[in-house]
Amino acid sequence: MLSAKDISGLMAMMPAFATDDAADYRKTSTIGVDKMRVGLDRMIRDGANVISTTGSFGEFHTLLTDEFRTLAHEAASIVDKRVPLFIGATSINTREVMEKCRIVSETRADGVLIGVPFYFPSTIENAVRFFKDVGEAFPKLNIMIYHNPALHNVKLPVEAFKEITKNPAVVAMKDSHRSADEFKALMKVISGKMNVMVNQNQFAEYAAYGATGFWSIDAWMGPWPQFALRDAIRAGDIARAESITADLRAQREEGAPNLSWRETASKIAVRMAGYVDPGPLRPPFVEIPDDIVAKQSARVAYWNTICDKYRPKAAAAE
Repeated sequence: MLSAKDISGLMAMMPAFATDDAADYRKTSTIGVDKMRVGLDRMIRDGANVISTTGSFGEFHTLLTDEFRTLAHEAASIVDKRVPLFIGATSINTREVMEKCRIVSETRADGVLIGVPFYFPSTIENAVRFFKDVGEAFPKLNIMIYHNPALHNVKLPVEAFKEITKNPAVVAMKDSHRSADEFKALMKVISGKMNVMVNQNQFAEYAAYGATGFWSIDAWMGPWPQFALRDAIRAGDIARAESITADLRAQREEGAPNLSWRETASKIAVRMAGYVDPGPLRPPFVEIPDDIVAKQSARVAYWNTICDKYRPKAAAAE
């Protein structure tokens, strides 16, 4: 089992690598295992500290059960315990989450990334009960809470973590939905029990309050800016970390048409960038507006400039 101290640095939120025909709704086996083997291995070799899969960017909502099983088993095999691996097992009901956790328990993954079952908003009491039930059902799986109030329809208040941290399976949380004051209050409750992986754009500030790591989907366009940010914080160079963060923020599109395009369109950008090949989007995200494609192309062009800026000389020479 992992502990909170094992979860730090860059957590790369993995796309669900897809076969070239994955946009066809008639296809039922769309996990691009070869693409995943090349891409995931590269991310780990280049220096990612934690890998998590099948969140919203990771397309858990578009995968069939057998595809989820393939992804979980193959990802665990590729990672091979080199870094902590959390397989996303979020769903709209507890029973399906439990079934996914059972599949993950048959692999060598370290744990699960799970959000509160959604569709109808959960009460805080039911949300706390949900994590307790998973921990009791799968005591050998570490739990990383996937906290996304915008999609999961519930925000877990600081007070709830007094109960949640009684669950020894919970070692971390992916979050980006707390003010600095909330985060400070949260750390007083969870310190030493679980770590919080904040958004890449929060890390330079929140590290001072106790954040030891951050999550990123952009890293799959090329992780050099994220590595530079991680290393600046570890070296105590806050000025450099703030400068890197300014570069990261500059490429984020403001006022995206809707939340789904902020997530799904990132896979288009990843494929354009060429660091890995995640394959195409899956149905129903197949009709991509021209303006979305153009914006992702502009993102990639900018991203290439900051990768060149932060890429180590040794990596640039490869």
